[in-house]
Amino acid sequence: MNSILSLCAAAVIAAPLAAMAGNPSTMNAKKDIVDTAVAAGSFTTLAAALDAAGLVETLKGTGPFTVFAPTDAAFAKLPAGTVDGLLKDKAKLTSILTYHVVPGKVMAADVVKLDGAKTVNGQSVMIKVVDGKVQIDNATVAQADIESSNGVIHVIDTVLMPK
Repeated sequence: MNSILSLCAAAVIAAPLAAMAGNPSTMNAKKDIVDTAVAAGSFTTLAAALDAAGLVETLKGTGPFTVFAPTDAAFAKLPAGTVDGLLKDKAKLTSILTYHVVPGKVMAADVVKLDGAKTVNGQSVMIKVVDGKVQIDNATVAQADIESSNGVIHVIDTVLMPK
């Protein structure tokens, strides 16, 4: 049963990435994680948060990194004033953002085999497959395997919060 769920989950999250970059065969894997996310247009809040936390250069570095990237819509789900407050609290913002990053390049086919992963923050995220969808803590992976020159992005629908 688990292998069937894993196969279903892999099929679901390997779906075309049209909303991210059009035709997957035309995606530019020469861009780093930050440039790939910025080019997508749906990660402006994440980009601003990375800048405020001083993490842009790190995520433009060699890597490889796996980033569970919340969209602007995911940030919009937070209570009013949360994002503004975080942008003013660099330590807390950095803790939250590094909780979205796993060292190494973990593709969707590997993610579905895991029950957790240690983040750059030092804490671990929980990984599970529910109804054929991969969940990272309380977030659902909406798109997976968006490759960049220094890692991979998996788009999530909710901002992850460390314990």
